[in-house]
Formats: sequence, C-alpha cells, structure tokens
Amino acid sequence: MDYHRTSVDEVRPEGQGFQDGSAVGGNAAARRLAQKPAAMGAEAFHAASERILTAINTVIDGKAEAAKLALTVLLAQGHLLLEDVPGVGKTLLAKTLARTIDCSVSRIQFTPDLLPSDVTGVSIYNQASRSFEFRPGAVFANIVIGDEINRASAKTQSALLECMEEHQVTVDGKSYRLDEPFMVVATQNPIEMEGTYPLPEAQRDRFMARISMGYPDKESEMQMLETHQATSPLTRVTAVVTAGEVAAMIAAVQQVYVSESIKEYTVSLGRATRESSLLRLGASPRSMLQLLRAAKATAALEGRDFVLPDDIASVAESVLAHRIILDRKAASTGETPQGVIRSVLARIQVSPDVAAASAGTARAAREKTAAAPPPRLPNHR
Repeated sequence: MDYHRTSVDEVRPEGQGFQDGSAVGGNAAARRLAQKPAAMGAEAFHAASERILTAINTVIDGKAEAAKLALTVLLAQGHLLLEDVPGVGKTLLAKTLARTIDCSVSRIQFTPDLLPSDVTGVSIYNQASRSFEFRPGAVFANIVIGDEINRASAKTQSALLECMEEHQVTVDGKSYRLDEPFMVVATQNPIEMEGTYPLPEAQRDRFMARISMGYPDKESEMQMLETHQATSPLTRVTAVVTAGEVAAMIAAVQQVYVSESIKEYTVSLGRATRESSLLRLGASPRSMLQLLRAAKATAALEGRDFVLPDDIASVAESVLAHRIILDRKAASTGETPQGVIRSVLARIQVSPDVAAASAGTARAAREKTAAAPPPRLPNHR
C-alpha cells in the first residue's frame, strides 16, 4: 500500500464504527460517536477557535486567511482542496490543521498505482475462522490528508466519492460508518500535467472550498527563513482541542440562524451563475447548501449566531469558483471563474435592512426557544 498513517498521538481504531453499531475496538466507542454532542457555548467556541488559529499561524507564516478558511470548512463539515504551485505550504497547512486536534489522522500519497482498496479497505479471508474480515483502509480517520490527489487514476479518485458525501464506505456490499468529525484535505499542483489525472466535476463538487495559498510576502518569507531552517515548526505543534470539542463546535455552527432573506440571497447567487452567458456550467444545488454551511461557520467564528450577507459574500469565491466551468469564448478572452463570481456578487444587490432583519429574527427565534416549555417525556409503565 502506498500510504502511511500519522497522528497527533496515535491512530485510534476503536472509533471506527460499523453500520450495525459494532466497532473495531468495541461497542462503547460506537455508542459515543452515535450520541449527538451538545453545542459549545459562545465563549468556549471563541477560545477554542483562537487556539486552533494561533497554532496554525505559528507554522504557516503570512497565511492567516487560508488558516481561517481551513477551520471554517472543518466546522462546516466540508472537505478542503488545496491547489497551488509546489512549495507554498499546501501539505504543511493540512498537517498543521490535523495536529491541532487530538484525533485520528491518516495521510495518503496518491500515485498512479494506488488502488481503491488502499483507500477504502479490503476484505481478507481468515483461514482460522473461515470467514472474511474487513481491514479498514486509510480513509478510516477523522482527518484524511490526500497528497497530490490528481496523481491517482480516476478509478482510485472515485473511491472517495461515497466517503466524502455520505461519510461511509461500502465494500463487498456492506457499509461501514466513518468517524465523526470527518474531513478530507486534498492537495494538487495545477501546473504539473505530466502523469496527472484531472479531477472530474463530480469529485470537485464534493469539496466545499478550494484554497490557493499563493506566495508569501517578503516579511513572511524572511520570517520563514529564520524559523524553518533548523527544524520544522510542525514538530512543536501539539493538540489544542479534542475531537469531542470539535464536535461541540460543529454543533454550535449548526445552530446559527439563517433568515429567509439570506436563503433567497444564496439562491439568487446560484441561479445567476446558471444563467450567466460566460459559464458553461453554473453552481450546483449542492454548492448552495455548502455555501450556506460555510457562511454559518464564518458567522460563528465572527462571534455571531446569525448569518449576514457579508458572510455569504466572503466565502462565495472559495466555495463556488472551482465548481463552475467557463464558456470557451469567455475563457479565450482571459475571463476567470473568480472574476465571474465577483461580478455576480456585485450585480446582485442586497437590501440594507437585510442585516437588521436577520439579527431581529435571530433574536426572536432565541426568545421563542427559551420561552418554550421543555418537551414532555412519555410515561412508560
């Protein structure tokens, strides 16, 4: 197999749950994963997010926005595609994010000879028990780092489709549930075409956001030369939150309020891309859902429990640009997907009272929830 596993402490297989409720390491772990965690409070959420971002920024110099977007995708239960030229820190960002969380981590080095079973796992016949036993693949971890994902064949890339969308793996007709939280962080170099297989649109559409790292500025590069020449700062990164705390942060993001006007604004953006004469393929309905999830995570990181139009606009380019396809004529004139998204955002006007309405309806929803009586439990006799 062309992969190896790394983790903050060690890969803990006891969290690998199966569809029938059993687990590799026992039923207790499966029951813990099945329980929905309570949402984290606002102060604890802010403190935990600051710890994660601080740890990442001590390793990745001058890329605070990329670090924040990576955390946003994690909290929005999405997957991240890091696409840029070699040597700008794509894999380092993925490793650093993984090390800040005390959870299981695996890394897959995608190569042309990598097989789908190397990713998902394989059933092996046990002569002693005279039965087939499932051996989990590298995808059975909380955070899966796929390095140079476009160097594997389309057949191997497709092994991640079910994992990323449904958080489960099906092998020999049997489905196995993946750990929660679950996130795929994949990297690829867009300029190296030799021996690569471009990601199909169905695969790209499953990544919530794409980040282009870009070159660091002069000060950040000087700082990198000062701090990275002897040892990698990654070796000094330790876990600052647990997997349980991340699950509680995700639960808090899910409770962020979204008003009807924000939903209408989101749908308007998606429909505008589909109707644009510059595009051959517009944003999918899945992308609209993921755009809203990313906006909810952005609002939570900003300390709000409701979404504003600015939250949608701030993540629209990262969430939508890699999903749309330019018309050939538009591409020949030098148009870019990012430029199309910016023009759509500029064209769709938002009423000034939308922000106030969002805050007001969120406040009313909180008051209604607080005033509601607790649910009555059935009397079993």
